[in-house]
Amino acid sequence: MGTLDLHMHSLYSDDGQYTPEELMALCKKAGLRTAAIADHNCVSGIAAGLRAAQEEQLELIPAVELDCTHDGVNFHLLGYFIEPDEREYGPVEENLLAQDRAACQKRMRLVRAAGIKFDEDFARSLSRNGVVTSEMIAEAALAVDQDRQPPLMAPYYPGGERSDNPFVNFYWDHCAQGKPFFSPVTYQSLREACALIRRTGGVPILAHPGNNLKERVPLMESVFKEDVCGMEVYSSYHTPEQTEFYRVWCEKLGGIATCGSDFHGKTKPSIRLGSADCRGSEDEVLDRLRSARK
Repeated sequence: MGTLDLHMHSLYSDDGQYTPEELMALCKKAGLRTAAIADHNCVSGIAAGLRAAQEEQLELIPAVELDCTHDGVNFHLLGYFIEPDEREYGPVEENLLAQDRAACQKRMRLVRAAGIKFDEDFARSLSRNGVVTSEMIAEAALAVDQDRQPPLMAPYYPGGERSDNPFVNFYWDHCAQGKPFFSPVTYQSLREACALIRRTGGVPILAHPGNNLKERVPLMESVFKEDVCGMEVYSSYHTPEQTEFYRVWCEKLGGIATCGSDFHGKTKPSIRLGSADCRGSEDEVLDRLRSARK
């Protein structure tokens, strides 16, 4: 396990479980020295996280994870060492919340039309902001007896091949871009997201490229032309082969290879803090991020 984890979420993300204070206590227990709370399109938890990190004698890097799009592909862009300016990030969050509230209605209709049973009231009770995420739908659906569900739900029940992280795996398999239950939302461009992070003093890094980039080299080269400074090479999502692929290409493109678990809590139960180890290069990663900020 590493001592650096630059990708985790608090309950200020709609799919996060813990308060920033609880998250910092968990980081301390996991043996981390440096962490970054990167909530989805939101910076509201950073102040509490910084106070808690100081009490736990940890370094917390102010961060954010922005949804954006480039060449027709949706990406997640991490911003490190940002100034958490609500005047800049607040409108982004509010715009996406409004869109997500509408999109989740369509998503639930599509799931029900596929014959998947779930208690909508229970799913709504899991939400803190009126957005019923794909993971919440999955949690509600998995509360229903397996015998009453269609075969496509079988992999997510205990013992199934996708049961390690059943809620988020349901999202990636059925609700992500290009999947049958996908409900589109209009995101800012990758260029706009990079500019926002830069305006607030941060460093833009592409999150878990194996999930969105999918080893498409021309697309990767195009992404790096938009002021992206590196990639989350060491990710809990990546196979060893993917990690090596992105390590090599990140070096070729002159980028910073960062590491992050993408820890959420119950949404991804098999993911542990510090599980995406940078292979002993923690100090080098931090030095390069600080230099890129300057």
